[in-house]
Amino acid sequence: MPRSLIRSHHLQQRAEKFLPGGVDSPVRAFRAVGGYPPFLTHAEGAYLYDEDGNRYLDLFGSWGPMILGHAFPTVVEAIQQAAANGASFGASIAAEANLAELVTHCFPSIEKLRFVSSGTEACMSAIRLARGFTGRNFVIKFEGCYHGHSDAMLVKAGSGIATLGIPGSAGVPAETAMHTLALPFNDLDAIASVFAARPHDIACAIVEPVVGNAGTIPPAPGYLEGLRALTAQHGALLILDEVMTGFRLSLGGAQQIYNIQPDLTTLGKIIGGGLPCGAFGGRADIMQHLAPLGPVYQAGTLSGNPLAMAAGIATLRHLIDHEEDVYNNLEQTTAIIAEGVARITQDRNIPLTTNRVGSMFTWFFTSQPVTNFASAVTSDTAVFGQFHRAMLDAGVWLPPSQFEAAFVSTAHGPTETAIILEAARHALT
Repeated sequence: MPRSLIRSHHLQQRAEKFLPGGVDSPVRAFRAVGGYPPFLTHAEGAYLYDEDGNRYLDLFGSWGPMILGHAFPTVVEAIQQAAANGASFGASIAAEANLAELVTHCFPSIEKLRFVSSGTEACMSAIRLARGFTGRNFVIKFEGCYHGHSDAMLVKAGSGIATLGIPGSAGVPAETAMHTLALPFNDLDAIASVFAARPHDIACAIVEPVVGNAGTIPPAPGYLEGLRALTAQHGALLILDEVMTGFRLSLGGAQQIYNIQPDLTTLGKIIGGGLPCGAFGGRADIMQHLAPLGPVYQAGTLSGNPLAMAAGIATLRHLIDHEEDVYNNLEQTTAIIAEGVARITQDRNIPLTTNRVGSMFTWFFTSQPVTNFASAVTSDTAVFGQFHRAMLDAGVWLPPSQFEAAFVSTAHGPTETAIILEAARHALT
């Protein structure tokens, strides 16, 4: 039965008077799934609470960062202590190096790094650095991978663009987009062909090692290894965009799982413990090209913000101290949820493909295997919309797009898995 969202509806109408679409990020508007977006008041553990008094079991986790659940006590305490000392200085603090040390401990490929305020900034800055280091202009990206909303990366960018049916974005000059070469994911022959055609022009290839912004799509066996070999062979840098997968799939991200050594890595989400924070880093000789040491300029007034540093340190320390328990439990819980719903659809002859890597997953409403963006868009988005609305009415909040990954946290336990599976049984009638 639909939940009352009277107050949320009024708040949405009010927001539309001041904000385009009433939102600060397009997918929040629920245009792809229908209905009104609930307006939230607070969150705790695995649950969200809205202005109308409804409770929801959270399966999108602020789009990935809430690996420990909402309002995790040690993270809250760290933020409160930092806030009491001042919210922003615009000057150096010890916490920046403290968090950087934890990151480099978990990611051996990152010898030096720089903090920024978002994943978009991290990817934009890493690409600029790659161009400055190599003296080349062209960038390879992959269809359906989203690396933030900087101009050059909005070419075939999946995620919100796919959700809203936008082919790219107005306001991106053709002269900017012409230097971005968008290739199908999981196709090594396409990469080899581009390098053969432009052997000395490509600065870097940037990839989500496990795609999350077209829904969850794992790399085919040998794909990342082949990409690493081709970039090295042609003097291009390999950038792994681990904004979503970093600390999510393992303590060392996807590069630890797949044993890939990138030149640069971008991070976000979990690294800030839920606060706005990102980072890019990698080989020291490349990072030395950044100002004030080198000619590549990058800056940010709020980079290394003390609240974000405190939240990130508290989160990463917990993950490091409890690594085995955290990732084993996430693996087991997510498998029960993802495979449980897959069995329900199989019993009811509903076409569904389930992709999962660790604690991120997507239910694609298609009978085809989903290995790239082209196969992801064969999903029946109308059926997904119906499923999303039915699950929300049952108190389970999925990401409001067929083309987004769902996430599980350590706060999801047997009670939560039972709620999700029971909701799915009713939603999939």
